[in-house]
Amino acid sequence: MTVLLVALALAFAWSMGAHYTGACMGMPHALRAVNTWQALILMAPLAWLGAALASHGVEHTVADRLSTKPLGTVAEIVTIGVAFALTTAFTRLRIPTSTIQILVFSVAGTALGEGVGVAWSTIGILAVVWVAAPVVAAGLGFFGTRLADHRAARHAGRHQQAGSGVLGSTGWDAGLLGVGLVTVGMAASFVMGSNDVANATGSLVGARVFSPLSAGVLGGAGLACGVLTWGRPLLRRVAFDIVTLDRLMATVAQAVQAVVVIVAVGFGLFTSMNQALIGAMAGVGAARGRETVNRSVLVGIVRGWAIGPGAGLAAAFLITRLVSALAGHAALE
Repeated sequence: MTVLLVALALAFAWSMGAHYTGACMGMPHALRAVNTWQALILMAPLAWLGAALASHGVEHTVADRLSTKPLGTVAEIVTIGVAFALTTAFTRLRIPTSTIQILVFSVAGTALGEGVGVAWSTIGILAVVWVAAPVVAAGLGFFGTRLADHRAARHAGRHQQAGSGVLGSTGWDAGLLGVGLVTVGMAASFVMGSNDVANATGSLVGARVFSPLSAGVLGGAGLACGVLTWGRPLLRRVAFDIVTLDRLMATVAQAVQAVVVIVAVGFGLFTSMNQALIGAMAGVGAARGRETVNRSVLVGIVRGWAIGPGAGLAAAFLITRLVSALAGHAALE
């Protein structure tokens, strides 16, 4: 059972590593600041480092703060199996949702199925973070873009007065923005490792198979492998129509995403990388009077909040009850 749990955790981490290439490095790639393999090679080790060094608080949250008692190995297998299966199914069906939200409610469903208490207060705090993160990101994206535009305009004015032409006419400023965009993409890759690895490896900590450090190192390796082996075809597809942004807007949006998520991780909480990025994109677009996020995407976020957690809770509860019934029947025989 322990071997199966570890194998599921690694498979889940591998899948997430591939899935989040767009959320972390999609903007630098789409805006030609970095090519495909450069993006993946930069992302993979940083995702591993984030998982290994900065995920411990989130690992503890998944392992110890979602139920009133630790779940056993079989229960953890059900939890991660349900979360993995639903994430894969929703991705294939193109139903936008959050791996984190599915995982949390899968834990709750398994705990209810086992008759173990659910730490609803912790889940309530997480729900507030999930709702607040894209809203905060939108606000920071709006004000960050306004500030960046103001400074760029002042810089352009000084260049014109000095007779050096319009800002960016030499290409130097565009190149500098490209470096900045790649840098914040790398920061987002580190943050993704710290934020998302516990989806896969929190179960290993909860079952007392690994410590948070060991689980982070192992799960980070799975994330990195997913980035390198399956991340290429998903890099642009998961980038949320980012071609509507210019390099300055994209840099602000990616930086805001990283800041919002790493702050949550610092408190042992976690939130959706994708939803934080969409919120930041909406904010930078509003600052320019442009619609950078389709209304269907925003509706999809709300729908994902409803579908993902409910499906995780129901599936984990029913499978746990089925496993318990089968185990009881086998014992009677």
